[in-house]
Amino acid sequence: SGAAAAPLPEEDCMKLNPSFVGIALSSLLAIDLWASKRLGVCAGEGSAWGSARPLMKVIEVSGHGIPWLLGTFYGLCQSDSSAAREVLLNLLFALLLDLVMVAVVKGIVKRPRPTHNKMDMFVTISVDKYSFPSGHATRAALVCRFILRHLVLAVPLRVLVVLWVLIVSISRVMLGRHNMTDVLFGLLLGYALYGVVEHCWLSPATAPTLFAFW
Repeated sequence: SGAAAAPLPEEDCMKLNPSFVGIALSSLLAIDLWASKRLGVCAGEGSAWGSARPLMKVIEVSGHGIPWLLGTFYGLCQSDSSAAREVLLNLLFALLLDLVMVAVVKGIVKRPRPTHNKMDMFVTISVDKYSFPSGHATRAALVCRFILRHLVLAVPLRVLVVLWVLIVSISRVMLGRHNMTDVLFGLLLGYALYGVVEHCWLSPATAPTLFAFW
């Protein structure tokens, strides 16, 4: 009949007219997924750069938490210098904080890993099935800031440390382990976590019982 059509409910109007922010985020997500898949050139043996996959997996181990934790703990046990023990104890604290924060964020976001990823990663735990953020990128950024701040290194070695961070981060996308946004957020998170470590710096004055134990 000639009766006027009833107005759409407000929520339906919003669905028909998505916000600019929603469109922008969806577009960025699509670009992220597309570019990450194109850059996953070492995701499998049959990929474009499949022959470089073993090297990428060695780089993967270099940024893994277990070697860093074991190495730091061993150095802490073998050190006979109070200054070295203080630095190593805070590095151990930084690595543990990194593991906890990455696990929490992964458990909250629950972003699946890229579909082209092979689940053959070096020593994983339950939350490692999730992709966001990249724990390797977070750890690399955190360790880099820590080393550059607390170790006296020649300029070439400092450059190598920064290059290591970049190589580890790029390798995560090349192996198909992560999308680019996982890595970028991981780098930012690791950079920020170092500030927390500096703020909570453990010393004989702030944690006498801990240092008495060591």
